[in-house]
Amino acid sequence: MARDYYALLGVARNATDQEIKRAYRKLARELHPDVNPDPGAQERFREVSSAYEVLTDPEKRRIVDLGGDPLESGGGMGGGFSGAGFGGLGDVFEAFFGGMGASGGQRKPRGRVQPGADSLLRTRLSLQECAVGVTKHLTVDTAVLCDLCQGAGTNGNSKPVRCETCGGAGEVQTVQRSFLGQVMTSRPCPTCRGAGETIPDPCRKCGGDGRVRSRREIAAPIPAGVASGMRVRLAAQGEVGPGGGPAGDLYVEIVEQPHDTFVRDGDDLHCTIRVPMVDAALGATVVIDTILDGPVELTIPAGTQPGEVSVLRGHGMPKLRANSRGDLIAHLDIVIPSKLDGKQTDLLRKYKGLRGNERTEVLTAQSEHNSGLFARLRASFSGR
Repeated sequence: MARDYYALLGVARNATDQEIKRAYRKLARELHPDVNPDPGAQERFREVSSAYEVLTDPEKRRIVDLGGDPLESGGGMGGGFSGAGFGGLGDVFEAFFGGMGASGGQRKPRGRVQPGADSLLRTRLSLQECAVGVTKHLTVDTAVLCDLCQGAGTNGNSKPVRCETCGGAGEVQTVQRSFLGQVMTSRPCPTCRGAGETIPDPCRKCGGDGRVRSRREIAAPIPAGVASGMRVRLAAQGEVGPGGGPAGDLYVEIVEQPHDTFVRDGDDLHCTIRVPMVDAALGATVVIDTILDGPVELTIPAGTQPGEVSVLRGHGMPKLRANSRGDLIAHLDIVIPSKLDGKQTDLLRKYKGLRGNERTEVLTAQSEHNSGLFARLRASFSGR
């Protein structure tokens, strides 16, 4: 049964590299032999070191996510010295003892069938498509299973045979003299590349690889509420592995295109509305063509001040995998006329006379109705 390397480090399966590194450092400080001489702690240290080595290697981590154990045939924790925490001590054992761990077991051939790699594809979506969800028909170019040999890599009824160079071991050993005496080293067999077998009569279409490159069309369902940078996972739609191994996953990354009217901030939408000075004073109604609900009326109350906002609750973007939506936030830009004709100037002067003792003045912190303004100014300058 494959070991649970995530559980050994105490992290989730979707943990980032940084989270894995923090978890390993915390455990290493508690369990390192220089700090904790207890034999049980030393064994635990070897386990977490091996887990860290596996989960920080993208290829090994993918094998774990596929349900395999990348150290099963390489000594792993059974050998006791393959962990990254020993500073490469496992490599020293491999160099001096030909891939033999502490248990004396020989490395097994890796086999021809290997899991495939993941693929990444980017697609551009409009704000409308991100809001409602869409099925995108995409063209992908990946390795697929060879339809002639069905991944076997052989021609017709022929079969793979044991490699004559390594005798099926998948590695070759050499003995060299050094200051330590005779040193045995092991390396992958150059003939079978570690598979332990060769194909004397390979498939005419894939050349023995069990897979071929192919361009194909796929339908990618994009859920409502996605945003730029998010990735939609399509299981087993990536690269087929060598020897017809299981395909990796295909990730579709979303690139959201700018909208003419709205600016997105998470699940909220922002827009700017130009309000003439008279409408701001008297009040008005404006119609906004929203993304999901069509035309919606927004009431601008009488006495609206520059910089105020009006919020339409629940008219923003849908929340991903939730039955709720963000808000539509309208920023009100009060427009003061820059040019007036004679009649307009006379009317404004009469209006000014009707307003009585209103005058232009420099505000102080104690000015009536202006504590809010000063609080906003202080916050803006202090960065709060």
